[in-house]
Amino acid sequence: MKKLITLAAVALVALNSCNLDINDDPNYPSGPQVTPEKMLPSAENAIADVLGDQMFTYAGFFSQYFEQRPEQNQYNNLAELNIDESSNLFDRCYRMLYAGALKDLQVIMEKSPNKANHYVCTVLRVWAYQLIVDNFSDAPYSEALMGQANPTPKWEDGKTVLMGVLDELDKAEANLGDASMNLDDPLMGKKLSQWKGFANALRLRIYMRFIDGGIDVASYTQKVKDLVAANAFFKGDVKFDVYTNAEKQYNPWYGAIFALRANNFAAAYPIVEYYKANNDQRISYAIAKMSTGNYVGQLPGSKVSMKEWRNNLGWKNENVSRIGIGVMAAKPVYVFSASELNFLLAEVQLRFNNDAAKAKEAYEAGVTADFAFRGMEGKAAAFLKTDAVKFDSKTTDEQLHLVYMQKWAAFFMCNHMEAWSEIRRTDVPKTSTKTAKQIFDGDAYTPGELIVPAVNHIQVGGLAKRLPYPQDARKYNKVNTPPEKKLSDPVFWDVK
Repeated sequence: MKKLITLAAVALVALNSCNLDINDDPNYPSGPQVTPEKMLPSAENAIADVLGDQMFTYAGFFSQYFEQRPEQNQYNNLAELNIDESSNLFDRCYRMLYAGALKDLQVIMEKSPNKANHYVCTVLRVWAYQLIVDNFSDAPYSEALMGQANPTPKWEDGKTVLMGVLDELDKAEANLGDASMNLDDPLMGKKLSQWKGFANALRLRIYMRFIDGGIDVASYTQKVKDLVAANAFFKGDVKFDVYTNAEKQYNPWYGAIFALRANNFAAAYPIVEYYKANNDQRISYAIAKMSTGNYVGQLPGSKVSMKEWRNNLGWKNENVSRIGIGVMAAKPVYVFSASELNFLLAEVQLRFNNDAAKAKEAYEAGVTADFAFRGMEGKAAAFLKTDAVKFDSKTTDEQLHLVYMQKWAAFFMCNHMEAWSEIRRTDVPKTSTKTAKQIFDGDAYTPGELIVPAVNHIQVGGLAKRLPYPQDARKYNKVNTPPEKKLSDPVFWDVK
């Protein structure tokens, strides 16, 4: 496994050593020595790296898990939504996904005749493009990765992109036959049953985006019902589990923080208050207690304002709960957790099958899986009996809201990118009608509701709906990169 980690790391170092046109071949070793066997771990690692590092950070702010600690400045712009194309927020991710992962997958598919390898590469393409579309809606797709044959590929709308890769997936699956993998595969260990289960989970995730985006609702609702009825999903978690508690082998998010020797993350007020309101023991996972024994969340975007609100008494790191980054040192990157899958199943049973019993079973399985993820096995059963989170004695709408809220609680320190996407898809947690200042002053606040940052640079108020296009895209493809979008412009499936 260490060999695979090293191999992937070498490829990524080479990739990140230069600014690449995504349409050019990556500037790392090529030729006969670069075989599909060596490239698949690199591709898997590249996607996991962007999900588990940079996306984990900015989506952690957008999902209101993270805030900037009062006496530091590293994440002021994220906390205050002061982001535009010049921020270069997605540029590294863009390079790693296109010039790294997607290009590697293309080369594998060109060099390897193995149908199982093709299928696995196609599943990874679906995952990579889903992440790209969820960030800025549209993307280069049908003309991408053509090198100098087409250095300025057209951008296509997100619906077209996702439908395209899903069609690729259907065809690759139909062509699979009885083939088996012959490539190194740190993500799934060459288990095609797991790859098929992951593919079905990705279908479910994307179909739900389509349904709530108003796209061919009847057709995709039936597809979702069929998927759930077949129940051919992965077992356990889909996770990139190659990291150790040793320098240069850390989880990518922890490794980036370790390299800087600075922890500038505070726990955000909404997640802290939601855990507290439910007497949820998961609050102790990665959220530090104050010297008083309490947990105190930082109000979003309020670092600058707190001094004024406190009559110039100041606001210091010691006044707010920090994020305990150490829990992530050797943590896998969670691609699709058992918890997320079960919450999606619960949603389908409630919305489309009118089956509260199966919904309850899936909901409780989702909560239980998340407690296990945090090393709290055996504590979920008692928690699920408490009035605030028990499934019974609630209306269907209340049960659905509970599913969404507990999914948000479970994504904390697990998969922040998916948390942000699900917030946008479901509008849960909802955004509070109270300002940060009003909440500070003691106005009634519903625990868990999101809060518009006290200092907010977003062009049209509210919260982040998308990322701006990467500056690299505009630099290398001025002809076809779409006009600049605002942070408040929703992606195509976010229509609520």
